[in-house]
Amino acid sequence: MNILQIDSSVLGDNSVSRSLTASVVADLVAKNPGAKVTVRDLDQDAPAHLTGNLLPVLGGPKDGLNAVQQAELDRTEAWLAELLAADVVVIGAPQYNFGIPSQLKAWIDRVAQAGRTFRYTEAGPEGLLKGKRAIVVSSRGGVRQNADALDLHEITVDTVLRFLGISDISIVRAHGLAMGPDSREAGLAAARTAIAALNDATRAAA
Repeated sequence: MNILQIDSSVLGDNSVSRSLTASVVADLVAKNPGAKVTVRDLDQDAPAHLTGNLLPVLGGPKDGLNAVQQAELDRTEAWLAELLAADVVVIGAPQYNFGIPSQLKAWIDRVAQAGRTFRYTEAGPEGLLKGKRAIVVSSRGGVRQNADALDLHEITVDTVLRFLGISDISIVRAHGLAMGPDSREAGLAAARTAIAALNDATRAAA
């Protein structure tokens, strides 16, 4: 089993999403001792946001690239290779101002490539990452009130994954983290319960 762990929080050791993605991955490895884990830290190694100068790294002719473009092409190919090789993708997705961190969006912009991770057909777009599993750790300071309006970070990640062909998606939620100690502990407890439930489901399917 190949596991790709993607962390996007900028909070380092203080990040709840990072601690929870690590817990999810540790449990996966405990059940699959031979698993290979790749950790992609999008804060420490943040993708450059797309500009007109960087569009060639996503497609088209690769001749005549300048040094910056070639370096970004090499990084993009490495990120694509990690994703394509993964059986399970564990994504830490904290909510920043209702959306996902910009560095996670920049990673998505690199790996969502026509002909590589999806393709266009006469029937519409088709994801090419079928058969993979995704576990999304959703963290936020507030609590869920209206998911359609306030959980855009979850909606974005879920939409992208399904577009790329990944339909086996589980979400671990740690919400209410900034609403006081009791709310924070309740959010963490809910996340730990969700992780345990993932483990139970995996064991039942085994």
